[in-house]
Amino acid sequence: METQLQSIFEDVVVTLIFFFRMFMDTPENERTKLISCLGAFRQYWGTLQQDSHEQCVQWIVRFIHSQHSPKRISFLYDCLGMAVETSLLPPRMVCVALISSESLEWERTRLWALTFKLIRKIIGGVDYKGVRDLLKAVLDKIQTIPITVSSAIVQQLLAAREVVEYILDRNACLLPAYFAVTEIRKLYPEGHLSHWLLGSLISDFVDSFRPTARINSICGRCSLLPVVNNSGAICNSWKLDPTTLRFPLRGMLPYDKDLFEPQTGLLRYVLEQPYSREMVCNMLGLNKQTLNIAQQKQRCPVLEEQLVDLVVYAMERSETEEHFDADIGGTSQLLWQHLSSQLIFFVLFQFASFPHMVLSLHQKLAGRGLIKGRDHLMWVLLQFISGSIQKNALADFLPVMKLFDLILFFTFPVYTKRQLQTFAHFHRLCLRFLQQSLRNKSLGMSDYKIALLCNAYSTNSDCFSLPMGVLVETIYGNGSMRINLPGTSCMASGSVTPLPMNLLDSLTVHAKMSLIHSIATRVIKLAHAKSSIALAPALVETYSRLLVYMEIESLGIKGFISQLLPNVFKSHAWGILHTLLEMFSYRMHHIQPHYRVQLLSHLHSLAAVPQTNQNQLHLCVESTALRLITALGSSEVQPQFTRFLNDPKTVLSAESEELNRALILTLARATHVTDFFTGSDSIHGTWCKDILQTIMSFTPHNWASHTLSCFPAPLQAFFKQNNVPQESRFNLKKNVEEEYRKWKSMANENDIITHFSMQGSPPLFLCLLWKMLLETDRINQIGFRVLERIGARALVAHVRTFADFLVYEFSTSAGGQQLNKCIEILNDMVWKYNIVTLDRLILCLAMRSHEGNEAQVCYFIIQLLLLKPSDFRNRVNDFVKENAPEHWLQSDWHNKHMNYHKKYPEKLYFEGLAEQVSPPLQLQTQYLPIYFGNVCLRFLPVFDIVIHRFLELLPVSKSLETLLDHLGGLYKFHDRPVTYLYNTLHYYERHLRDRTNLKRKLVHAIMSSLKDNRTPGWCLSETYLKFGMNPREDNVWIPDDTYYCKLIGRLSPGPFPNCDWRFNEFPNPAAHALHVTCVELMALAVPGKDVGNALLNVVLKRCNKRINNCELHANLCFIALSFSSELKSTLFNDVSLHNFLANYI
Repeated sequence: METQLQSIFEDVVVTLIFFFRMFMDTPENERTKLISCLGAFRQYWGTLQQDSHEQCVQWIVRFIHSQHSPKRISFLYDCLGMAVETSLLPPRMVCVALISSESLEWERTRLWALTFKLIRKIIGGVDYKGVRDLLKAVLDKIQTIPITVSSAIVQQLLAAREVVEYILDRNACLLPAYFAVTEIRKLYPEGHLSHWLLGSLISDFVDSFRPTARINSICGRCSLLPVVNNSGAICNSWKLDPTTLRFPLRGMLPYDKDLFEPQTGLLRYVLEQPYSREMVCNMLGLNKQTLNIAQQKQRCPVLEEQLVDLVVYAMERSETEEHFDADIGGTSQLLWQHLSSQLIFFVLFQFASFPHMVLSLHQKLAGRGLIKGRDHLMWVLLQFISGSIQKNALADFLPVMKLFDLILFFTFPVYTKRQLQTFAHFHRLCLRFLQQSLRNKSLGMSDYKIALLCNAYSTNSDCFSLPMGVLVETIYGNGSMRINLPGTSCMASGSVTPLPMNLLDSLTVHAKMSLIHSIATRVIKLAHAKSSIALAPALVETYSRLLVYMEIESLGIKGFISQLLPNVFKSHAWGILHTLLEMFSYRMHHIQPHYRVQLLSHLHSLAAVPQTNQNQLHLCVESTALRLITALGSSEVQPQFTRFLNDPKTVLSAESEELNRALILTLARATHVTDFFTGSDSIHGTWCKDILQTIMSFTPHNWASHTLSCFPAPLQAFFKQNNVPQESRFNLKKNVEEEYRKWKSMANENDIITHFSMQGSPPLFLCLLWKMLLETDRINQIGFRVLERIGARALVAHVRTFADFLVYEFSTSAGGQQLNKCIEILNDMVWKYNIVTLDRLILCLAMRSHEGNEAQVCYFIIQLLLLKPSDFRNRVNDFVKENAPEHWLQSDWHNKHMNYHKKYPEKLYFEGLAEQVSPPLQLQTQYLPIYFGNVCLRFLPVFDIVIHRFLELLPVSKSLETLLDHLGGLYKFHDRPVTYLYNTLHYYERHLRDRTNLKRKLVHAIMSSLKDNRTPGWCLSETYLKFGMNPREDNVWIPDDTYYCKLIGRLSPGPFPNCDWRFNEFPNPAAHALHVTCVELMALAVPGKDVGNALLNVVLKRCNKRINNCELHANLCFIALSFSSELKSTLFNDVSLHNFLANYI
């Protein structure tokens, strides 16, 4: 091939000389000359195999570059150009051969210029992928040009620049600009200047992508910090590379320089937040499932480094804290507790190496002289050592001794022989003290001696058994003493004082794990034995307190849900099951949402078991399920329920319409708050469609128009399309009259009981009891027998029908004496005869779908039930007055609990009716143990629903204000009062917009209930409390910019009083600050748009004046806006905001 090509192109050169001598260089002659020269090559090219084409073109380029005459080179290049122009040669192959030639060097300036001139001419025929490769090759060639060259040759070298300029010209359409900038950024990363030959060409082109880069990133991202929650929910905005801690940026765009920096501050901030470990794992892509898989260990050195830095920070904070005491601790005490939990988790799952961390600590503390926090530091390290020293090599713990020497060196820079002898003597005394304490069989709880023994001997089973046995015996009871629990025939072991939190805090993780394992094992053992003696109150309360420790989650809440509950259920230990559900309802905090939904699924399965069809247990199961459903956070609903889309039946109730309605209300609230349905008018294609359809197949129902109007549009459309025919009130009245006639006409007792309790019979029996009391003022013994036979599960349907019947009766009542009679009978059915519990009846009434006047009558009945008789008001007032919500600080809860139940006993088995029938019946009902609950606490989630129903109907606003005045104090015991208020103000913003008095009353009722149990300034600002609670509508307070500026400033770390976040409504200060600030913004008696404009005005003023931290302040304002109902929807259409954001980007 080379010989033939040599012959062809030598002839071409000869032809060139001939044409040069014989003809003038006109364009026609030039073209004729080129075509003539290519004739032989065209014939030869046609005979070549496809795989030889590239080799052929490369030889041609080498032949041309071997020429020394610029004229010949130019002519041969013209031939190549003509070959490309006539489609003889592919342009990409020619360009690649030219660029990759070894002879193409900047020193051969004439060849350089001619080569790039030809490339510029023919590159238009190359596809975009080829142009991308050529751009890279051209830029690489340009890089070979030195920094200094003679000015005489610069003009020749600029030919290469012209090629680059042509490629980058967007109008030429040779290469998508994004591909071009990607190649450029690979060669010239951020901070690297392009070659001088290219001048500003490259920098201008790259800068044209900076707006695009900002659109694809987050402005001021490195200054932003997330609001950490305990569910682990996280968006991709906070993902970090686990090796470099940099943001994973998409593409090679010219992002802001700070985005390429390691985000150590971000990771450290998140690590410092309580309940942040799930978020840390998500940020760094750490997978907990790889535990014990040696091949997949995920040690993360950058995580280790930040944990060490946090420990050093805690040491520094202890040093500067006034009145710091190693035993009591200051504000840094909470930080040390949190660090202990974090270290154990990350080391346990092998994301961090304990020896490496200790060595790093030694290095960073050397010479610092930090001594005040050293006891806490050694305590943190002991947490891990105590449980792992037997499982790991001794070498892993030797660095601790080195660190211990360093800490001693802080105090004793020079060791003398006498000092060393003193140290040895001190250690002998400590050992002797422990041994003497161990021989003391009567250890008390008044000091920390028992904790010292547990911690010192936790890995020595022989010695550990004594102190742990004392702890266990203290909360179990001695086995002989018995105490009464609420209800009849319910006895428990006699220990009532739980272990205090300060004692539990002083136990190492290993000791706490041993204690909780001992408790769980004993509970399971008692469940298997079906013991008639209930668990000791001290044991139940202590177990509840142990479940708050995240570092023992595997034996704590995880074991509670996945092991303890199933074992107790399998053993049919209904008393213990009732106890565990009470614990979950009234004592547990910050339970991750997947555990709560898992429990909800268990409860729905449990409700179908025949053995649970008894009044007390069924009431407890449904009350717990209601709490679980209504307590779901708005951001938790979709992630959790999408896990069950393949089988939605497992998280829905097959029988309880009220629970399914509560779930729909929660779904409506969650989708409203999170804007899930934004831009959609249909439920089809969304994750909740199957859930809604399954609910409608289980419990078909309708919604009142005033409730439906609050739903997001797709939910409204779904229920309008799936309308369920309702029985008319006239037919209901007719059926009740018919059944009542049967009751009076039937003579045989067994036939009566069978007919009215038979499965499938109309659920009208409570309506019949109502008519009996209305006409005869008494219920006979047969009525009691029918109620017993109906059973707890079926009785709910009777309550539901009774609620509708009551509305009809009150609607048609003549008023006056007849109305008073109806009220008295209804009150007697609840409090005198104990036929139905107040919370169950109110829930059914609140969930019915009445319209117009009937809806007002329904709410009137609710108000009468709650306020007209003094029974419930007295219970609420006494409970609020005598009790405090800080159960973890109390040692006498059981005594107060028993006193309350003695004064207001719970009667759940129709005891009042049994006493009133003739002759009176003697019941031998075995009550399940009640440790925490009562009608007031059971009513709280129902009250949440009642308030929402009243808000939906304008004519009953005054009634709601009255309810809040009398019963608002109950929110003192609400486990999420601020969250509930936030959700209410957000969801019902449209209804509360023009009802400022009601909004003020709602905020005041909930917040004032907690004033005696919270530190001043914990929620609403002092300015709002002073001016915002002004009830005078003629002088509405309009906040100024100073107020908004100070309010938004509370979102930055530090302004709120510190507290033990383990028992707080929110998991950390940032989550607390965000919610209380948004609540205050939505509580203002100012239109939402005005509030939004005021916040934007604050941002614009600060940014225009270039005030420090303007970016952070703007972010805080926009966070508040995005979380605050209609503020965002009305404001984000504002032109001024769009202009601001455009300039900001």
